[in-house]
Amino acid sequence: MTTVFLVGAGPGDPSLISVRGLKCLSQADVVVYDHLVHPRLLRSAPGTAEKIDVGAAAPQPLEQEAICLLLAEKAREGKSVVRLKWGDPFFFDSGGKEALFLHEQGIPFEVVPGIPAPIAVPTYAGVPVTYPGAGDTLTFVRGHEDGSNTPPRIDWASLANLEGTIVCYAGARQLPGIIESLITHGRPPQDAAAIVSAGTLPQQQTLQGTLEELAQRLSVDPLRTPAMLIVGRVSALREHLRWFDARPLFGRRIVVTRAREQAGELVDRLEELGAQALEAPALRIEPIADTTALDAAAASAGSFDWIVFTSANAVDHFLRRLLAGPQDIRSLKGPRLCAIGPATAERLSQYGLKVDIVPAEHRAEAVAVAMLGEAAIAGARVLLPKADIAREVLAEELRKAGAEVTEVAAYRTVPGSGARDGDPDIYKMLLERQIDVVTFTSASSVRHFVKLLGDEPAVDLLKGTTVASIGPVTAEAAQQLGIETTIMPKEYTVPALVDAIVAFFETRDAPANDPAVPAD
Repeated sequence: MTTVFLVGAGPGDPSLISVRGLKCLSQADVVVYDHLVHPRLLRSAPGTAEKIDVGAAAPQPLEQEAICLLLAEKAREGKSVVRLKWGDPFFFDSGGKEALFLHEQGIPFEVVPGIPAPIAVPTYAGVPVTYPGAGDTLTFVRGHEDGSNTPPRIDWASLANLEGTIVCYAGARQLPGIIESLITHGRPPQDAAAIVSAGTLPQQQTLQGTLEELAQRLSVDPLRTPAMLIVGRVSALREHLRWFDARPLFGRRIVVTRAREQAGELVDRLEELGAQALEAPALRIEPIADTTALDAAAASAGSFDWIVFTSANAVDHFLRRLLAGPQDIRSLKGPRLCAIGPATAERLSQYGLKVDIVPAEHRAEAVAVAMLGEAAIAGARVLLPKADIAREVLAEELRKAGAEVTEVAAYRTVPGSGARDGDPDIYKMLLERQIDVVTFTSASSVRHFVKLLGDEPAVDLLKGTTVASIGPVTAEAAQQLGIETTIMPKEYTVPALVDAIVAFFETRDAPANDPAVPAD
């Protein structure tokens, strides 16, 4: 029998899980999770782990007693079980019931705290739940998130007369009744308050005003999802302390079409700036099936004058085959190394290899120009590990200059598998014009994304959507398919692409009379 870990996942933002919680999740055989847990967290579990959605909003929700029995059953099978809970297991949650049941059954358990929603959500909204001079009490009120209209049964008169902060997470239809109960029992109608929905997520929305003003707004435009109500003078500090929803890409929905295993840097940079990065991998990077030619090239690597890498993928797949054979890194002491850009050069440095040339312009044509300017190419033996469907431009230019070029497929790109559990429906979101930007980081990502959507639908769907291409080669591939590129950075790198997206929205959304914005 193994231990059951009751792990708090936090209130939404997947990065808020604790280090201990993430470690438990990475070693789990079974993950029993609440429906509200961010789907990205589930990817931290091993691919072989069984994942069971038991939340109230799950397709087949389980009663609390059934969840307890499930945990015990999986533990008795000798499996490492993580019960992944939204927020904190012991904070207005059933974690206490589950722990007590496990104790009664003699099953070892560990509780890993999570950041409670009533702490994290106000913080992400720029509201400190305590502040000097804002009262000496902090009261958490449990609401009913099941959609009922009935306020919780508490002593409203005593609560309303406490001088401090009240925080309550409640269902959308219940919030008006809670505000009314507070005002009716003596809380001043002019008391500052805020309502935060989708807290800690890029979709976060905050309503701010007095209790009376919020009650009026909800009567005209009711909420549709549960939200956090914060009542007290601290709410007025939001206009000075808001940070999360003040980031330059906050709330923007940006599609990342890069292969999932490569998308991390782009996703992280977008989300750090407030965007909702929607992963829709248009392709996958895979090893080639027949490595005979690649192995032969790797074995004779030392005989070449130049080895040119046009992607980090080429670096990884070539060096893996080299190190799997009789050679090692020392065999590369003879050839000069060229990398198409800083990301590829950085990947080479991770293997302890220094690059001789990185062209100022990160594209195949610029590689040839840089090499021709560096040394005589006529008669030089050049090895070019590349993707199975890479363009022929570089090899052709080098051959024109008299080089003896050996091209070898180091990896292959195949169409992405499309959406998986928890991923958004990108087709539907494009159809409903809910996407702000679609990003492409290679010509192959354009072609494969169009195939996933269907040739004709893709062109129509992307007509009204801003497209960001990492460089001219990618933009040209999009143009050939009838897709116009709106955003393209001057440097063809992921950081520059993100900066260009930020600049696009800053310029587009700037006031017309802003002197910092040049006229057309």
